[in-house]
Amino acid sequence: MLRILDRYILSRFLGTFFFMLVLIMLIAVVFDLSEKTEDFAGTKATTGEIILDYYVNFVVFYANRFSGLFTFLAVLLFTSRLAHRSEVIAMLSSGVSFPRIMWPYFLGATLLTILSLVINHLVLPKANEVRLAFEEAYIRVTFSVKDRHLHREIEPGTIAYCERYGAKERTLYTFGLERWENGALRSKLDADRAEYDSLGGRWRIINYSARTMGPEGDRLTRGALLDTVLPLRPEDLGQRVEMAMAMSTPELNAYIEKKLRQGDGKVGPYLIEKHQRTAYPLATYIFTLIGVGIASRKVRGGTGLHLALGVMLVLVYFFVVQFTTVAATNAGLDPFLAVWIPNIGYALIGAWIYRNAPK
Repeated sequence: MLRILDRYILSRFLGTFFFMLVLIMLIAVVFDLSEKTEDFAGTKATTGEIILDYYVNFVVFYANRFSGLFTFLAVLLFTSRLAHRSEVIAMLSSGVSFPRIMWPYFLGATLLTILSLVINHLVLPKANEVRLAFEEAYIRVTFSVKDRHLHREIEPGTIAYCERYGAKERTLYTFGLERWENGALRSKLDADRAEYDSLGGRWRIINYSARTMGPEGDRLTRGALLDTVLPLRPEDLGQRVEMAMAMSTPELNAYIEKKLRQGDGKVGPYLIEKHQRTAYPLATYIFTLIGVGIASRKVRGGTGLHLALGVMLVLVYFFVVQFTTVAATNAGLDPFLAVWIPNIGYALIGAWIYRNAPK
């Protein structure tokens, strides 16, 4: 049962959080709209599509992504006002322990963490699917793939490869197809290119030569055109990494497993997206702990000093997040560690701040 003190702190905490959330998201929408006004004017997107398909899901994505930051700032502002008015000192002088004061804060952090987890795993993938589809149709009409010498095991024993994939034209250049049985190469096809027919779901092989190995010897055939069905889609080769955001967690796990089976080791961004869905919401506890520990001490600079220190800590946090993400993507750092290192480091900082907070 919540007491008067719990209701007072919890209502102020959540009220400040949602006020800051609405205010900052309104500013973000205004800036984004001013940047994309020309893009929207040159498309056939309706006002309803821009508002409902893009900006509603835009707000859901960024509000949830930076919910830890909003929590931190809300805790700093509200608690700093309490300390400035000597309310924290009054609570401690009346016999209320510091852990008891922390209880409503962590109750609020728990509510926000649960809300963020539900949105991350259940709501956000669908919202991102709609938002990214809008971007694909009206903002980013095309995307490019820079990978070269792609190899995929499209089914057991069947390996497809190409020198380059053109996403815009859906064409595999310098295409090859190998079939293996019991560790032995049974057939090999080489072609200038393979073009995908989206209507028929077939691949058109251009200028090919096919070699079949058998007990009676090899057989070589050549041709200018060959239509065939392969268990390979353009999305398996040229999909934007951002599309991982549009997958539910079971879909994301299945997609990662599929890419690993195909021999594609570039799954770091997808693993990062998977782990971030849990790590970012749990960071709410850490930011709450740090925010209360910093802002509960009455200092000469008041709210301004608390806010400056808090902003510095947030900037360092996001710098570390970006650094570890790049390290996981390009330097081989384990994605799980890349996502959780910032949380672990700041949890230790939070424990130290809590230990030195006014008791």
